[in-house]
Amino acid sequence: MDTKNIDWNEVWKEKMDAQKRACPNTGPGSIWQEKESARRFWEMSLKNWGRMEKCMRGMALSPESRVLDIGAGPGTLAVPLAEKVDHVTAVEPADGMVSVLRENIEAYGIENINCVHKDWEAVDSETDLYGPYDVVFASYSLGMKDIRASIRKMMEVSSGYIYLYWFAGETSWDMHSRMLWPSLHGCEYQQGPKVDVLYNVLYGLGIHPNMKVFPFEHIQSFASLDEAVENFKPNYAIMSEEQEGILRDYLNEILEKENGKLVHRGWSTRVKLWWKNRGRDDNKL
Repeated sequence: MDTKNIDWNEVWKEKMDAQKRACPNTGPGSIWQEKESARRFWEMSLKNWGRMEKCMRGMALSPESRVLDIGAGPGTLAVPLAEKVDHVTAVEPADGMVSVLRENIEAYGIENINCVHKDWEAVDSETDLYGPYDVVFASYSLGMKDIRASIRKMMEVSSGYIYLYWFAGETSWDMHSRMLWPSLHGCEYQQGPKVDVLYNVLYGLGIHPNMKVFPFEHIQSFASLDEAVENFKPNYAIMSEEQEGILRDYLNEILEKENGKLVHRGWSTRVKLWWKNRGRDDNKL
């Protein structure tokens, strides 16, 4: 196969479109619109604080840094980062996530986070942002249709490092969706684009990023099967009682019982890509 003539941005778009057609109600824009789902995500983040600390240690930060967090969610990284840097701009499109983010900003008494309630592709870098930024990052939030244009926009507002985090290969939720989708929705599940496509888009832009690949396990525990079903319903676009019954039976099979709780163990292979913007050659971190 001749890869020289492949437009990898079009490959990204095609995979995004195929996933959207097969899974029309499961994108971040729909899953995280509800405040309750966003709050559960924040609470799960608090249980994985070690990962957040490791992520922050892996970025070129200083007390004077100005940071742009693309797809900030409920403030998983933006909130702790605000204590370490001069300014954070948090871009987040989902209503539920933004609501919890603003509550967290108030609860923690933070004054140096600015919220931009927009999809990254709709952000106007001149009027919505306060660049340039020393650090720009998108942590598992690359659900953009035109990834090449999205990266170019990141580069336009960056005066330092850009960090992207994404997935390699099949994740546990891909696997579960592959098993469930035909019964739930009468069609095959379609995975979104992975890091192989992303890397080739970057390469086509003349970017040769540093890369670090690492496995990750995340654990969720539930007091009851009902709680687990409610948690996972948005992920699998459950709309009917019949679909809910299929999900309930599936979860009853895969959840593990530990200390009176039902436990879900998820896994994925994750990739960190980073580079220093504007042709600088000191990509040492």
